[in-house]
Amino acid sequence: MSRSELLGTIMREYRDGLVSYAEKMLGDHGLAEDIVQETIIRAWRNIDRLIGMEGSVRGWLFTVTRHLVIDWVRKPHARREFIGVTYNDPVCGTDATEAVHDALVTRPLLGRLSPEHRAVLVHIYLCDRSIKETACILGVPAGTVKSRQHNALRKLRAVACPEAA
Repeated sequence: MSRSELLGTIMREYRDGLVSYAEKMLGDHGLAEDIVQETIIRAWRNIDRLIGMEGSVRGWLFTVTRHLVIDWVRKPHARREFIGVTYNDPVCGTDATEAVHDALVTRPLLGRLSPEHRAVLVHIYLCDRSIKETACILGVPAGTVKSRQHNALRKLRAVACPEAA
């Protein structure tokens, strides 16, 4: 697929879904369109990488959009200029892309972990919480959270990629 064909496909097939995704997180359609415009610019800048990419272009686009939304919300101007705009993280809420991935890959793997290890990974990776926030929520020291995270990831690697272990 050529560079222009891939960009055309991105615009035709993914733009509306990306705008909807960003709008769910931000609650502002115009801002969501701006975020998606920046996502498409980044896709164009990385088009050679996307053409040869083994993974999902759609997944890459949604990840970039999510990161741009998070970056925008974290900027100080976002808190001053746009009162009422909130960030609703669809990873901890409902989003079709994440839900499918979660159901097919993540849940079965997480089911192999102890409840303590599973809780740490869910808070840190799926809910995008810091180690300190996770420690407060779980009522354990931050060092315990770090240890559980390390051990859980090691076990997941061994289960998901036994040849690498």
